[in-house]
Amino acid sequence: MAIFTRARTATSSGTLAIIVLVLAFGNQAYTEWAARHAQGDNTWDLFLRTLAWPAWAFSGKDVLAHDLRALLLIIFVAAIIGVAANGVTAGAGAFFLGWFAVILGAALAAMLTAFLTRDASLYSAILAAANAAAYGLIVGWIVGIATSAGRKAAG
Repeated sequence: MAIFTRARTATSSGTLAIIVLVLAFGNQAYTEWAARHAQGDNTWDLFLRTLAWPAWAFSGKDVLAHDLRALLLIIFVAAIIGVAANGVTAGAGAFFLGWFAVILGAALAAMLTAFLTRDASLYSAILAAANAAAYGLIVGWIVGIATSAGRKAAG
């Protein structure tokens, strides 16, 4: 029974982290702010711009695709962590699981929703998946820390 509790805690911690990231940094106010103010050629500005990738809004072009992409990102990350959480130990294993879940979940969400945009093509879907994987690489460590902390808390 303790195995299921640990997996559930790791999954909920990682899912909560990605929900917070998407809601806090994917909203229209933050994405517009990042587009105006985080344009330097340094690591911090790159991080701030990348945080805005799962942009969601209530209006604009391709709004359905972007909103669905943000929702699928949360769903895929939760599913990947949930499926694999029992197979990893606390610490580094849970950290890398959370990080990998964001890389893969973002790439899958971007590839699937790229076909809903006006300029849909296989090339644009693969390019969207590559950009999304970069989001996971740069931001996914936050979910990795949350997943690892959740795994340790239940252990």
